[in-house]
Amino acid sequence: MATLDELAQIDGVVVAFEFAPDGKLLRHKGNAATSPEMAALAAQFCAAVTMSFDTVAKAFTKLTNTSWLPQHGWVYSGGDYTVVIGSKGHKGLFIKTNKADPNQLFQLLSGDL
Repeated sequence: MATLDELAQIDGVVVAFEFAPDGKLLRHKGNAATSPEMAALAAQFCAAVTMSFDTVAKAFTKLTNTSWLPQHGWVYSGGDYTVVIGSKGHKGLFIKTNKADPNQLFQLLSGDL
């Protein structure tokens, strides 16, 4: 699993961060344009999405009798940016989409693929 310093050095990364389940920003490394407020907002956003996926996974597990838990992470890509969250949903990065390899980034974030 890559450190925040290693993740922040990947070409195209805007911010790499760790957050608590409640959305509190724990640590972050970003480029010069990344304000602490932006990193905190990213953490809140990602915590909310992670919680939503946990809820869906619990329901799918119960309804389909298949295993969707524990969550390993998620990826969203839209417009110019991609978000990759791994490490059981609490470590991630925002990266320019044209520089993103979601499979590689997910493995760096969580050690899973």
